[in-house]
Amino acid sequence: MYNLSCYNPSSFTLVGIPGLEKFHMWIGIPFFVIYAMAVVGNSILLYLIAAERSLHEPMFFFLSMLTTTDLILSTATVPKLLSSFWLGSQEITFSGCLTQMFFLHFSFVVDSAILLAMAFDRYVAICFPLRYSTILTPQVVIKLAVSIIVRSFSVILPDVFLLKRLPFCSTRIIIPHTYCEHIGVARLSSADISINIWYGFCVPLMTVISDVIFIAVSYAFILHAVFQLSSQSARQKALGTCGSHVCVILMFYTPAFFSILAHRFGHSVPRNVLILFANLYVSIPPALNPVVYGVKTKQIRDKFILLFSLQKSQ
Repeated sequence: MYNLSCYNPSSFTLVGIPGLEKFHMWIGIPFFVIYAMAVVGNSILLYLIAAERSLHEPMFFFLSMLTTTDLILSTATVPKLLSSFWLGSQEITFSGCLTQMFFLHFSFVVDSAILLAMAFDRYVAICFPLRYSTILTPQVVIKLAVSIIVRSFSVILPDVFLLKRLPFCSTRIIIPHTYCEHIGVARLSSADISINIWYGFCVPLMTVISDVIFIAVSYAFILHAVFQLSSQSARQKALGTCGSHVCVILMFYTPAFFSILAHRFGHSVPRNVLILFANLYVSIPPALNPVVYGVKTKQIRDKFILLFSLQKSQ
């Protein structure tokens, strides 16, 4: 029987990046710049989509969801990293750790589902252009958005209870990371964490991996439809509408899968490199997504230029 005191740790200590403690002050600078870019870029994108009626379309509604989720993802991790690196505030309460863990995993699963919804949007726009407005009605879009939130909440919430049931018996529990994540925290427990490991393995299979498969299928149909077009300009225009989405997909999934595989099989990779990379993949995509859509999406680029030209003329 575990002592009852084992079940209620008051706090954890986030040590940051082990082995690079003397560089924490300098490492924090690029993360601050990246986070500032994410906040400013995503806020401008949200403003443009909300203010411009011409952007009130399903694709831009999903983009606004992606933007909001990116802000949650970066805000869940980077401010705590900066307070730890610059202010020495390494302690995080148990409830704070669970909250950070929930929003980290929740926003990641939501991002993945939104990218799938955007792939479906592009599939309908290219394969059924004349029926686009009748298929993706406002009611359908709202139902897709609600299902994304409900699915993500339903699969991530059990992580909180799976961690709360575990006993933590040490008086000072150290997390060798910059943020709390499910399996990393579970490994610090003195109990059997088999359920946590299996659930942590099944959730990506049920959500992220299935999303990737459906995105690949969507783009297979899209490419088939595009190459059926007789005009070269029509093919280029159709593929151009998918360019920004494909870039965001690659930026989101490539580092995430690399980090997961490196943690599982890269036993020779130094731990500080893995932790640094894990922080980059939750901070860089939210900062670059507004840039990608601003550069590659003509409607957003035009509205962005118009907004700043009006600001300068005033």
